[in-house]
Order: sequence, then structure tokens, then C-alpha cells
Amino acid sequence: MTEHFEPDKQKLILKEYGKNIQRLVDYITAIEDRDKRTQSAYTVIEIIKQLNPTVKQETDQKLWDDLFIMTDFKLDVDAPFPMPEAELLGKKPLPIGYPKGEVRFKHYGRNIEKLIEGAILLEDDEEQESAIIFIGQLMRSFHSTWNRENFDDAIILDDIKTLSKGKLHIDLEKVKENGLFESNTHRDFKLPLQEERRTTKNKRTVSQSNNNNNKRRPNTGGHNKKRRN
Repeated sequence: MTEHFEPDKQKLILKEYGKNIQRLVDYITAIEDRDKRTQSAYTVIEIIKQLNPTVKQETDQKLWDDLFIMTDFKLDVDAPFPMPEAELLGKKPLPIGYPKGEVRFKHYGRNIEKLIEGAILLEDDEEQESAIIFIGQLMRSFHSTWNRENFDDAIILDDIKTLSKGKLHIDLEKVKENGLFESNTHRDFKLPLQEERRTTKNKRTVSQSNNNNNKRRPNTGGHNKKRRN
């Protein structure tokens, strides 16, 4: 009987690049001349880009990091990026802590609660009212997707009052009369202080422009007067 021996399986550190790329990486790692080794490393990076169009979306630093990893961090070349730390490879990321506390109204989400907490801290009354209107518009949009029937702005105001523990309030009639919680008013809505500053700035610009125009006009004096015959 003829015995068949399987060839030694080549160690693939990053399987997504395949055996041929790993062979090239092993070859350039063994090159003694540093300049030639560096030039060959750049060539391998370009070959990887040509053979794997999907990696073109990756950054060059990511490709160089993978090249160092495939050489088991033994590649000594003049690379455009520093060699990553081997200790970081395979290191488990830190666990992400979940927010504590139950969301009061799940259809609004926790971000609405954070916005309300921020609005409570506003000391200026106009800024706080602007924040309430903005939050109300978001809550109305969330609420309408959850329950389209029996909807009223009073529900939003009650929920804002509940979540803020009575610290945020806006007149219901004002909201209904001006449609402050309507989504179509969100784009045109501006903070009162910003609007006031913008109006003042425009007035200054117009005034300055008029002054500049007056300066540019030549003082003709009596040259335009009609001569008497």
C-alpha cells in the first residue's frame, strides 16, 4: 500500500485574505534587506487592494495593521503607521453598562427623559419654553406612531408634567392655538433668544450698509445745480 501524507497545513492568521497573501507575507518577512523588505510590504498592500475590492473601503491603517498581524508582529519595515500592540489582539472589550432604572414611558424612550432633565436645568424662562416646545414635538411624533387614535396635546403636556415632576409647564391653549407641537412647525421654529439676536444683527447690518453707502456717495455740492443763464 502506498501511504499518502497530507502536506502541513499553512497557518492562516487572517483567513479572509487567503493562503496566497499569507505566503507573500511570510516571504517578505524573511527578506534580509530592510529597504527591499519595506518596498515589498507596500507592494503586498496594493495587491491586497486589487484582489479584494471590498477592502478598498477600509482605511490604509487597517490594512497595515492586518499586515503586521499576519507576520505575527515580526515585520520590521518603514510603515506609514506604527505597529499595533500585540497585547491588544484578542483582548476582550470592556463590558458596556446598561442604564439603570426603568423607562417611565417606553414609547418615548430614555432620550426624552434626558432632554426633560436638561430642560429643567435651564434658568432662562424663554429658553426653557423653547425646550418644552421642542420636546413636545418629539413626543407627539413618537406618540402618534404608537397610538394614532384619541390623540390630544393635553396628553403630551400631562406626560411632560409627569416626567418633570411638575417642574415643566406650558399653557395648553397657547400650544393648541399656535400649533406648537405640530411637526410642520419644527423647521420654522427658532429659539426666542436666537431670533432676537438675529433681528438685532440684521438691523446693525442694514444700518452699517446704509452708512457705507452714504460714505461712497460723492459729495457733489453745487455741481448738480442748474446754471442760471
